[in-house]
Amino acid sequence: MAKIRAVIAGLVTVATSAALLGVAPPNASAAGPAHGPAARTASLVGQGGTVPTRVRAPWPGGTVRTVGKLVGSYPDGQLLACSGAVVDAPNGSVVVTAAHCVHNPGEPRWEQAWFVPAYDRNGTTNAARDGWRVTSAHLEPAWRRGRLPQALPHDYAFLTVERRDGRTLQEVVGANRVAFEPVDASRPTVAMGYPAGEPYDGETLGHCSGVPSLLTERDTQQPNVGGLLLESCDLTQGSSGGPWLQDYDVKSQSGTVVAVVSVGDDRGRVLGRPFPETARKLLEAAGRR
Repeated sequence: MAKIRAVIAGLVTVATSAALLGVAPPNASAAGPAHGPAARTASLVGQGGTVPTRVRAPWPGGTVRTVGKLVGSYPDGQLLACSGAVVDAPNGSVVVTAAHCVHNPGEPRWEQAWFVPAYDRNGTTNAARDGWRVTSAHLEPAWRRGRLPQALPHDYAFLTVERRDGRTLQEVVGANRVAFEPVDASRPTVAMGYPAGEPYDGETLGHCSGVPSLLTERDTQQPNVGGLLLESCDLTQGSSGGPWLQDYDVKSQSGTVVAVVSVGDDRGRVLGRPFPETARKLLEAAGRR
């Protein structure tokens, strides 16, 4: 693979108000530098490959039943709008997303949230009607007690949702598998999410596909080591927490989640955060019956 070394000055994490790839307010503005009082920045030295990312938003099939939108509200009235995916668990009720979709370190978490699978212009005001209520969130202690950008390696979370009419979410829509590190970055991968920054409105599923680059200590600053990089990808704010899938199967509308959308910039570079082996305990805690 051909190597490039370029500083991504606009790589950002989410603010609870609005930031690229993160929590998207109603009528989110165009993708750009971070804005909002809690926004943080981080630099990343990327590695490019010979296989380009293909931008194909919206998803050609309309929706994926195991992928959906995370909608909720914060104590100050701000709207949460992120993405997530159903993952296989003993209780059939687990969704994976980004940790910053729950809260930024040192900041309030949501008051209430719902996961809406196969979201397609449902309208965020109908999330309680169409979605599955989140009952608990499982994050790394290093994220809860950390600071940004140092906490970025822990930007993943597993959510437990309630049953509806006696049925689990997994019984209704199916589930994806979860792969823990090490991740095979040489395989084709598709990143999905609900971009809300222009030209998107957060109402339809978007995606980018390609062969990602695995960022190493030689190629990037420390908070981003171990992340997966896709370039020429126009997923914007609201996509955070969306799955990076390998081995996607059209029939089951599922695959293997190897990472979740974490951060990105306004130059079309998106970073996915894989799951270290220690994250298995979070999945087990979220999946207990």
